[in-house]
Amino acid sequence: MNVVDLAHPAEEVAPKLLGAVLTHEAPEGTVSITITETEAYSGATDPASHAYRGRTRRNAVMFGPAGHLYVYRSHGLHWCANIVTGTDGIASAVLIRAGKVIEGEDLARERRGAKVESPRLARGPGNFCQALGITAEHDGTGLLAGTAVTLSEGEPVPDTLIRVGPRVGVSKAHDWEHRFYLAGDPTVSAYRLSPRAKPAAEV
Repeated sequence: MNVVDLAHPAEEVAPKLLGAVLTHEAPEGTVSITITETEAYSGATDPASHAYRGRTRRNAVMFGPAGHLYVYRSHGLHWCANIVTGTDGIASAVLIRAGKVIEGEDLARERRGAKVESPRLARGPGNFCQALGITAEHDGTGLLAGTAVTLSEGEPVPDTLIRVGPRVGVSKAHDWEHRFYLAGDPTVSAYRLSPRAKPAAEV
């Protein structure tokens, strides 16, 4: 089910994805996670975006069509999942930063570690992907086409619970308020400014 109209710029779609559910039906079991934190990334106008300098083999999925997963490796360590948005041919995607496991918690904990507390199972983009079982093989997956990974409608989120702030850990355009999250939710990641971030005038 298409929870929102994804054919809009990332900064418009990102807050609307809060409360939506990503589900991965893997051979070892099913895990579903409600999205509690997102970040918007555009293309040629966004210095923090992978698509800022144009299309490459790595970021091709980000150029559309909307409704697919763009998966990349962060710092050579963790997989990160983005939902592609916008118009086909124009790069736009929403990074899924955090969520709450609502189905398959035992499997998510098996992937993350036996001692990981429930609110931390999918807290942070790398942990989110690990708990959900998302890897490079899911890059380009259509989320609305009955595939193993699907996006579905969750519980409605009141606008009063949505907060907006600067993106986490990016070194460029770090002051852009393109991060959206649920107020007071324990699964939301802590804000962290990249040590490589420069004052806005220098970006």
